[in-house]
Amino acid sequence: MRRRMFDNAIHWLMRTMAYFIVLVIAYIILDIVWNGLPAINWEFLTGFPRRSGAEGGILPAIVGTLCLVLGTIAVAMPLGMASAIYLCEYAGKGRFTRTVRSAIVTLAGVPSIVFGLFGLGLFVLFFHFGASILAGSLTLACMILPVIIVSSEEALRAVPQSLREGSLALGATKWQTIYKNVLPYSIPGMLTGAILGIGRAAGETAPILLTVAAFYLPRLPNSIFDQVMALPYHLYVLATQHPEADRVRPMQYGTALVLLTLVLGVNLVAITLRSRFRKKYQW
Repeated sequence: MRRRMFDNAIHWLMRTMAYFIVLVIAYIILDIVWNGLPAINWEFLTGFPRRSGAEGGILPAIVGTLCLVLGTIAVAMPLGMASAIYLCEYAGKGRFTRTVRSAIVTLAGVPSIVFGLFGLGLFVLFFHFGASILAGSLTLACMILPVIIVSSEEALRAVPQSLREGSLALGATKWQTIYKNVLPYSIPGMLTGAILGIGRAAGETAPILLTVAAFYLPRLPNSIFDQVMALPYHLYVLATQHPEADRVRPMQYGTALVLLTLVLGVNLVAITLRSRFRKKYQW
C-alpha cells in the first residue's frame, strides 16, 4: 500500500511539473504573439529601418538571419554527420576515440560568448574574413557541431548491428553498407540533432555580435563577405541599447514574433523531412 501511494505521488509530481513547464512556455508564446501582432504589417516585414531602427521595417534583419541560418546548416550538417559516421563506424575503441568523444561533449556546454571570441580571433582577424556572413556562419557552425555530432552518433548506434552484418555478408563494402543500410535508418535521428542546433544558432546573439551583426545597416547583403543585421541582435539593441526603448516596445515584440516564427518555420521543414524518412525507412 505504501509503495503504491509513493508511486502515485511520484506520478502526479512528474505530471504537475510537465504541465507547469507547458504553461510557462504557452504564456511566453502568447505574450509575444499578443504584443507582437499589432506591429506586424507589410511595411514592417518588407521595409528598411529608419531612425536607427525606431521606425520602418526589419527586412535586412530577416534576410541577414536567413543567410546566417542557411550558411550554418551548409557547414555544420555535412561536417557533423561525417564526424559522427567516422566515430561510430570507422574509429576504434581506444583511448584517443574516448578522448575525442569527451572533448565533443565538453564543447557542447561551452558558453556561446566563448565561441564568439573564438570566431573573432580565427575567422575575423586571422583569416581576414572581417565581420561578414562567412565568419558568422562558420562561428555558429562550430557552436552547434557538438550537438549534431552527438545526436548523429546516437542515431547511428540505434541502427541494429544485424543490418550491417547482413550487408557485409552479402559482399558489400564498408561504405556501401553505411550508405545503403545504415544512413537511411539513422537520418531521422540525425535531423533531430540538426533541429536542436539550428534553433540554437538562429536565436544566438553573442557569437554574431562579435563576427557579423551590425547595429544599423539599411541595405541587403551582396556577398558572403558583407556585414548584415540579424533579428536576435536587432531585438537586443531595441530592448536594451536604443535611446527610445519604451517608444519602440511594439517593434521589440514584433521582432521577437518574427524571430520565433522564423525558427519555427525552419524547424517545421526539418521535422517534415524527418517524418518522411521515418515513414519510408523502418526496421
